[in-house]
Amino acid sequence: MAAGALFQLWVLAGFFALAGVAVCLFFRDPERQPPPDPSLLVSPADGRVLFAGESGGRLKISIFMSVFNVHVNRAPCPGEVLALRYNPGKFMAAYADKASLDNEQNRILLRTGRGEMEVVQIAGLVARRIVCWARFGRTFLRGERIGLIRFGSRVDLYLPQTEVEVLVRPGEKTRAGVTPVARWRALP
Repeated sequence: MAAGALFQLWVLAGFFALAGVAVCLFFRDPERQPPPDPSLLVSPADGRVLFAGESGGRLKISIFMSVFNVHVNRAPCPGEVLALRYNPGKFMAAYADKASLDNEQNRILLRTGRGEMEVVQIAGLVARRIVCWARFGRTFLRGERIGLIRFGSRVDLYLPQTEVEVLVRPGEKTRAGVTPVARWRALP
């Protein structure tokens, strides 16, 4: 009987040790260095590109973050926060198209030297907490941390259609603050 109780304690201890390691891995926040070319816009999230194309007169890049990705979100380029809008909502699977409309989300509108862009943090099925470090009037550098989505989900990036060319395609993997997702077009 004592051996059975001791075995159960070891199993329980092993479970909690694995859970602790998983949480530490999940909340990792590695240092990232953006590429030197200032014309490149970097990915706001680690993950897999779900969509990259035109949407409502703007270019949209959607990146799905699985539980294995780093969940810290980063500024795609230098910009000043013009507006913040939090929308409570559902917690559907973040890879679904309707997640952009129906899920809990936080919208960050940035003014850049070439126009406005929007970074949208979207909660998913498991994620229940969006953390945003942006504040009205704050200026971010390219690759700087702007927030995180606890336990994953999705980030949508909306860009001015005439000012950028998209460099990624659906299915490609990205690293926040490092992977170029778009490039500013050359000025005439």
